Amino acid sequence: MACFVYVLASSGPGPTRTYVGWTTDLEQRLAAHNAGTGAKSTRGRIWGLVYAERYDTRSEAMSREWHLKRDRGLRKQLTMWL
Repeated sequence: MACFVYVLASSGPGPTRTYVGWTTDLEQRLAAHNAGTGAKSTRGRIWGLVYAERYDTRSEAMSREWHLKRDRGLRKQLTMWL
């Protein structure tokens, strides 16, 4: 089963925020975040998908997620044009 690592961005009240996660269904996961049933830190904001990568295994996706969460430079570049 394909797994995806994704970066979401929200430019709601205050500064632009990003969120990094992994899933097997990007559309369903984005809908969950926007419905307030995703991660606690994403509730109360409208999120848009700004980046995604596909992996063949869950462990590859989780490893990449770990690295992206620590790469603030990339996350800032992805949201520069919002």
